[in-house]
Amino acid sequence: MSGAFVIRSRAIIFHEGRLLLVRHPHDTSFAALPGGHLDLGEGLQECLRREIVEELGVEPKIGRLLYVNTFMDGDRGQPVEFFFEVSNGADYKDLEKLSGTHDHEIAEIFWASPTDDVRILPQELAEDFRVGRVLSDTPRFIMGSR
Repeated sequence: MSGAFVIRSRAIIFHEGRLLLVRHPHDTSFAALPGGHLDLGEGLQECLRREIVEELGVEPKIGRLLYVNTFMDGDRGQPVEFFFEVSNGADYKDLEKLSGTHDHEIAEIFWASPTDDVRILPQELAEDFRVGRVLSDTPRFIMGSR
């Protein structure tokens, strides 16, 4: 897969000022937003819906596109990630009830507050979260690094 583009859709889910984050089993040193890879022929929002249902077991209400992120992932290629607002955050508040058919892809699900000491990727989104400017009517474009 060296040199390949990987397309992902991710969810930005807020509830009571906190952000829903996940850690993946292959690397728990950072937290990410839930979501995953696009299947061939799949749309961005369709992918996000499928991934969230598979991982968390809850149907998302997908809203605005908030971020587009791309970065070099070593020799594994260049991911391009689309981050969408999910407006029904209260449906995800009880973490013990979140369970999907692919929950084995998640090592941990948790809510974070802006003041929590958590390494969130992408870093620019994490910085926006800490200062309260994630939600916007204008998508932001990030060229980050891992």
